[in-house]
Amino acid sequence: MDQDSENNDMSAKFSTLNVNAQEFVPSFCSPSTTTAPTQVAAPATAVVTTAATPAPTVPTSAPSSGGSSSGGGGAGGGGATTPTSTAATPTPPSSSAPTPMEKGDDDAVKTPENNESEPLDSWDAEEDSILTPEDEEMELEDGEVDGDAAPKVSKKKPPKVEESRSKKEHVNVVFIGHVDAGKSTIGGQIMSLTGMVDKRTLEKYEREAREKSRESWYLSWALDTNQEERDKGKTVEVGRAYFETEKKHFTILDAPGHKSFVPNMIGGAAQADLAVLVISARKGEFETGFDRGGQTREHAMLAKTAGVKHLVVLVNKMDDPTVNWDVERYNECKDKILPYLKKLGFNPLKDLTFMPVSGITGQGLRERIDDSICPWYEGPAFIPFIDELPSLNRKTDGPFIMPIVDKYKDMGTVLMGKVESGMAKKGTNLLVMPNRTQVCVDQLWSDDEEVTSVGPGENVKIKVKGIEEEDVSPGFVLCDASNPIKTGKVFDAQVVILEHKSIICAGYSAVMHIHCAAEEITVKALICLVDKKTGDKSKTRPRFVKQDQVAIMRIECSGLICLEQFKLFPQMGRFTLRDENKTIAIGKVLKVVE
Repeated sequence: MDQDSENNDMSAKFSTLNVNAQEFVPSFCSPSTTTAPTQVAAPATAVVTTAATPAPTVPTSAPSSGGSSSGGGGAGGGGATTPTSTAATPTPPSSSAPTPMEKGDDDAVKTPENNESEPLDSWDAEEDSILTPEDEEMELEDGEVDGDAAPKVSKKKPPKVEESRSKKEHVNVVFIGHVDAGKSTIGGQIMSLTGMVDKRTLEKYEREAREKSRESWYLSWALDTNQEERDKGKTVEVGRAYFETEKKHFTILDAPGHKSFVPNMIGGAAQADLAVLVISARKGEFETGFDRGGQTREHAMLAKTAGVKHLVVLVNKMDDPTVNWDVERYNECKDKILPYLKKLGFNPLKDLTFMPVSGITGQGLRERIDDSICPWYEGPAFIPFIDELPSLNRKTDGPFIMPIVDKYKDMGTVLMGKVESGMAKKGTNLLVMPNRTQVCVDQLWSDDEEVTSVGPGENVKIKVKGIEEEDVSPGFVLCDASNPIKTGKVFDAQVVILEHKSIICAGYSAVMHIHCAAEEITVKALICLVDKKTGDKSKTRPRFVKQDQVAIMRIECSGLICLEQFKLFPQMGRFTLRDENKTIAIGKVLKVVE
């Protein structure tokens, strides 16, 4: 009985994400004529296309978004990182009417003139639409921007004719799940099976792990590289590695499973195209991870909120003596978690796949499991399966945007992150937002290989000249100098309250994670409530909102951040709110006010 009532609760909360179309109707967006996306992708690509891949095409100058000055936030690992030089940063003036709060709610909510022509505005519809953007007009504009920017580049480096660029399609895979489910071990095993870690190194790890009586941890050391992570067996930072198949280049993002490090996990999920949820089949371990307080639920939900569309669920530790490749235990784990994942909006037919594996032995990862061990599983192994997923539809002709996840000093300032849109070449002049510092690209690496140009979807390191390492914070954005991303401090957003015991009213503060930036925010005013079933907005202004309600509210950040309307660029416009170590709400930016 508890299970049923709990699933109904979840259904109520998450119906807003994908079931009922009218729920997330952006109330302050630009008129649909400019942004109505043309859904071009073939049905097959839709499966994975949406996997956290933002639209590379961002309108060059979006005057229609209410003069909003918005921008892309960066990707940030840890806790709240306030941009260092925000105090001195000139805020771009927010022109044209920023829907003053004094207006009647009706006025505030009627901005879009012809919402009917837009795709039904569930989260999924938005993602699909933005990933296969947009109007021909916009593409033309973006082309022009690229055309304008290109001469700058080519002027600088004419002698270098040889162009090196990663040829294979890049896919970013984030491993998520409860602590001790075996995420790092599976990541290490995949690297071992694909030859990315040599045998000698693994033998060294195995020897060191045995000395510490931690024999079973040695594979995870390929990703957990610092001493604290190895001593405790807990991932803290998002581990990075990569492997290649004949068709694709995969970047592994190994997210921490412990609930104290969820902010780091959100930073990893924000860069992913594909999520792999690892659950342990061992008796008791699955239940601990899935029950209240376990991280399996929260991680799956955060992956969905981060825009990951395709989810592979690996039922790990099937070789454990308590399980011994038992089909009943596999089905029990699957049947318990499936209703929850459906509530989040994952479709079992299109974007959800279950597989039994053993991380420690590597069975089911590269080769199919032997029929003598597991006769009941007919499906493919993990690596061939993700290799065969349809290509992601990435656009390279938009302005360059890369949220900064991390930075370090190495004879210059090296910035790390995932390219969300556009291309960058050696010698290009770019801008670091929100502090508007002009920099020049000195060197480029795509997953540790030096290249001369990078494109969307690649996990890159870019060495730049013109800025000191201490002047950059995770959450800043490296972008096109001729078409910088917008920045703002006050914005209107539609927010779903997921789990919060008390009420939320004006003055409430929490930490907002938008892509990889973490910023403290305060609710400035509540504008209206949105009916989940009909999408109707309340005529009167609510005095408070509580759990399971959807509200449009005005939010103020403590510093200037890069963000964008969700409608124009989902990756820069979706966020989560966290308070007291819990994810309390998810939302999307409707309009940047100032």
